[in-house]
Amino acid sequence: MSDLLEKIDKNVRHYGAAVQRTVRDVRWSIGAVPVREPVFVVGCSRGGTTVVYKTLSEADELGSLQRETHDFWASLHPLAERQWRSHALGAADASQRDRDIVARHFFRYLGASRFVDKNNQNGLCVPYLQALFPDARFVYVKRSPGDNIHSLIEGWGRSEEFATWSETLPAEVRIDGDRYRRWCFFLFEGWREYLERPIEDVCAAQYAAMNAAILDARSAIPPAQWVEIVYEDLVRDPVAAFRVVWAALGLRFGARQEAHCRNVLGRPYNAFSPIRLDKWKEQGNRERIERVLPRVREVAQRMGYPDPTAAA
Repeated sequence: MSDLLEKIDKNVRHYGAAVQRTVRDVRWSIGAVPVREPVFVVGCSRGGTTVVYKTLSEADELGSLQRETHDFWASLHPLAERQWRSHALGAADASQRDRDIVARHFFRYLGASRFVDKNNQNGLCVPYLQALFPDARFVYVKRSPGDNIHSLIEGWGRSEEFATWSETLPAEVRIDGDRYRRWCFFLFEGWREYLERPIEDVCAAQYAAMNAAILDARSAIPPAQWVEIVYEDLVRDPVAAFRVVWAALGLRFGARQEAHCRNVLGRPYNAFSPIRLDKWKEQGNRERIERVLPRVREVAQRMGYPDPTAAA
């Protein structure tokens, strides 16, 4: 009996959601519902953006798809039509067409005019997103170079999860002596120069490119629309770290949100191992990472971190 009831419940929820989307399509045909102060979580892949996104999804005022949206955003400006140069998009790429498609997509699935969104590539697209939605809020997640590069290296070993978008990449990937054959996470300008490089070179370049792009874009965003969260602060005291973010975004940080934040490290989202700091020094990649830390020194210091080579 319990199996039957569970099946009925799933069917009701499935068809109920379909009916909701149909009703929202009708509502949209009567008049578009403008997006209001969307929240975009940006940062380097494997830098803590998922836990921040999932936690912000608990805000009463924000709608959330509760999933990565890279396929949706990529469909607006396919990489193949841009010669696979990079995932980066600028303000000139924004259009009313894009604005309408994005607004309709999120309204159709959420029925909300304000939402939170995150994917691996949008950190390269801050000028584009700001041009689409001038009142957008950006939450920039920063993580120290050693741990972030370590997690990127680990992630490259999971191409079935992080390389689904690159199956038609027009290049032969032979990173680390053919150990890695599918490109993961995102493309940055000059990525073709790394097709046969050691994996730590690739990950250091990704870390530097993503964070530099976000930092470069920051100056054009009004300060009231920009908030930063340091991953290490989140690990040390998640309630305090998220309370600051909630306040900056004008969200109500109630008892339910506080309880979620207090327990968030106990239910890690897509973590490869238990959450703790300085994992890179003890999990097998230390020598590789120490070799490339000088290459990310400048961007790490721009992010507010001390010279990473001094702490290695």
